[in-house]
Amino acid sequence: MSQIIIEKADITKIGTECIVNAANSGLHEGGGVCGVIFKAAGAYELGMACKALGRCNTGEAVITPAFKLNARYIIHAVGPIYRDGQHNEAELLYSAYYHALSLAMEYSCHSIGFPLLSAGIYGYPKKEAFKTAIRACQDFIRHNSYEIVIKFAVIDDEIYGIGIKTLKEMEENDESYSK
Repeated sequence: MSQIIIEKADITKIGTECIVNAANSGLHEGGGVCGVIFKAAGAYELGMACKALGRCNTGEAVITPAFKLNARYIIHAVGPIYRDGQHNEAELLYSAYYHALSLAMEYSCHSIGFPLLSAGIYGYPKKEAFKTAIRACQDFIRHNSYEIVIKFAVIDDEIYGIGIKTLKEMEENDESYSK
């Protein structure tokens, strides 16, 4: 049965078949979640794999091996930089999640670990970021007959609380969401 879970956990230790990197469009090693993932996976190996891919547009995702991580793959999803909510930010963020989930399915991964994309240095308001993320995940589950466990890994108590509350509200308000 497919499900969405929010855990207070380190993304590199979430225990899923693939994890999602909050990537930049150049697929370069960055700070925050991206830097942690590069370090845990092996910065040189992951950097070379990303260099071979070149770029990834905002709202899209690409995949590499997970190297030293306890996962099969790293999916690099590029969320938008938040300006004011009037520059297609929600659509691009939704698309980044949906593309990542589609890649997980294409590569036969039945579990995926996400950070909260765009909510760090890209400045996306956390509650709105969770709403968009959860909506994309719910839509993916609803539109695909594919069983997948979707975990959000957060390390901050406040963000964890926002995520749990938002997920509960959205599941209660979505009568068609029954998986």
